[in-house]
Amino acid sequence: MKNAHILVVEDEQDIRDLISFQLKSEVHLVTAAESADKAVSVIERGDKIDLFIIDWMLPGSMNGLEFTKKLRAQKVYQETPVIMITALTQPENIVAGLDAGADDYITKPFDMNVLQARVRVQLRNFGSAPKTPEDLLTFGILSIQVSKCRVFVENEEITLTSTEFKILLLLAQKPGHVFTREQFINNIQGENIFVTGRTIDTHIAGLRKKLGSASNIIETIRGIGYRFKDVI
Repeated sequence: MKNAHILVVEDEQDIRDLISFQLKSEVHLVTAAESADKAVSVIERGDKIDLFIIDWMLPGSMNGLEFTKKLRAQKVYQETPVIMITALTQPENIVAGLDAGADDYITKPFDMNVLQARVRVQLRNFGSAPKTPEDLLTFGILSIQVSKCRVFVENEEITLTSTEFKILLLLAQKPGHVFTREQFINNIQGENIFVTGRTIDTHIAGLRKKLGSASNIIETIRGIGYRFKDVI
């Protein structure tokens, strides 16, 4: 994992300084901004950012949710990891943050060790994300041959439906990322494939059953959706 340039957007100075100090201790380059407006200025001066840590409730013309949406509208930052931090803890808030484009969501108060671990996961995933559909994805006893649509658990091939494979691939391509049911629908809906929020749960249950000893790699995030466990 490379040392990264991280932009911390947080209006509370004590929290901003603490996050910056801890990240710098891991030899990252850190730029801090107290508002989305200041963060936009950082981006506009040409600084390339490898990861964003954004507070939801920010002063100025944009809150963190709106700033995240603005980032995702720019091609250069469509895939850059975003960790949202906020005191808003309701499931609907978390869903809104993820739907806006956040890759992870941490509620205040949080442990700095947890934040640092989440940063490491996001940077590792961003640096190692598959670049071509021919890549072999391997997670412990589970392996996926993307171009051939084949899945193996402990070297034994398992048979998945088209929808199950699409769900598994979507999760496997972004380990640690929480997908809402709406995101699943938007990504796997297609010709002759019709899914609803309720049927996503059914497909996940069927997929887990077929994965057998590898089934715990898919984690349920209660009230929100699912994510693929980050496996080394």
